[in-house]
Amino acid sequence: MSPVDAQARRRWMAIVGVRMMGIAGAVFGLVLVSRAPTLAPRILGIAIVLSALLVVATVPASLAQRWRSGGE
Repeated sequence: MSPVDAQARRRWMAIVGVRMMGIAGAVFGLVLVSRAPTLAPRILGIAIVLSALLVVATVPASLAQRWRSGGE
């Protein structure tokens, strides 16, 4: 594997990792919302879900834009 291919693979893995962590955060927030006995943990769970979805939507795109090659 050439150094360029290795770098592209590492970057792709980073983007996929960010997506997976965001999804894991959203699932954690949903579990927190579903099992919370009072209102405060439910609000926290909703905030976690919303922020995790925001991360999934924005961070991979910004990484891809930052790492885009000059020819495109």
